[in-house]
Amino acid sequence: MTTAQKTKITVKATVHEPMEMVWEYFTNPKHIIHWNSASPDWHSPSAKNDLRPGGSFITRMEAKDGSAGFDFEGKYQEVERHSHLDYILSDGREVQVTFREVPDGVEITEVFDPDPDHPAETQKNGWQAILDSFKTYTQSEAKLVRLNFQIEIDNTPEEVYRLMLERPSYEEWTDEFSPGSTYIGNWDEGSTLHFVSQGEEGNQNGMISKVIKHLPAKHLEIEHVGILNDGVEILEGKDVEMWKGAHEKYTFKEIEAGTLLLIETDSTMEYDEYFSKTWPIALQKLKEICERKGEK
Repeated sequence: MTTAQKTKITVKATVHEPMEMVWEYFTNPKHIIHWNSASPDWHSPSAKNDLRPGGSFITRMEAKDGSAGFDFEGKYQEVERHSHLDYILSDGREVQVTFREVPDGVEITEVFDPDPDHPAETQKNGWQAILDSFKTYTQSEAKLVRLNFQIEIDNTPEEVYRLMLERPSYEEWTDEFSPGSTYIGNWDEGSTLHFVSQGEEGNQNGMISKVIKHLPAKHLEIEHVGILNDGVEILEGKDVEMWKGAHEKYTFKEIEAGTLLLIETDSTMEYDEYFSKTWPIALQKLKEICERKGEK
C-alpha cells in the first residue's frame, strides 16, 4: 500500500526585463521589501537574504494596520545564479524557483509544497499575487506611480497661487506632510529648491528638486533630482533611485466658484497609500488658508 504524494502548486510570471535585473530585484533585500506582499494592506518591513547553498533567508510580512504578521523563512539547498533557487521553508516544505530567458524577458516559475492547513487554491492565489507584485515592481520605470488630486477653492487663481507658495502659508499647509516643513531657494524656472523638514541645525532631511516649468497662477512643475540626508546633498546611488525623476505638477484653473487646483504627483509604490491619504488633508488645509485670507 502506498501513500499518495501531495500535489505541488505551480505559479508563473514573465517579467519583461533583462535577466540581470530580474535576478537582482528578486534576491536583494533592498528590493524584496518593496514587492513582497499579496495585497495592498500587507507589506514586508524587513528582509535578510544569505544567498548561497546552506544560507538562510527571512522576510517579515505584516498587515499594515499591525493586526497580524509572520516570518517567511527558510534555508537554501541550491543556488545557481540566473538559473534556479531551491530552498526548504522553516516548516519543512520544499520550494523550487527557476528563471528562464524567453524572447520577451524572463519566465519565473515557482513550484512549492502546499501547506496542509490552508486551501490549495488560496495558497496558489497568494503566491501568484506576490509574483505579480514582483513583476509590476520590476517593470515599473523608477518604481513610481502617478497620483491625481483636485480641490475647488473660493479665491482667485492668483491668490491661491500666491498663498500656496509664500513661505508662511506654504509651511502651514505642508505641515500635514512633515512637521516643520519648509523650502530653501526660490520658485524661478530652472532654479533648484531644497524641500526640508526643520530639525536640529545641520540635520535637515528632504528632497532636492528643480523647477521645470513656471507660469505664475497657471502652471508649476518640479522634478525631484536627489535627497538631503543630514544636510548632505545626495544625487546618485540606491537611496536616490526610487525618487529620482519624480514630478509634481500644479495647474490653476479659473472657475465660477474661484479656482480649481489640479495636482499630478509621482510617488513610489511604498508611499502610495500614505500620499493618497495625506494629500487630501493638506489640500483641505490650503483651501482653508486661501478662503480665510479671501474673507479679509
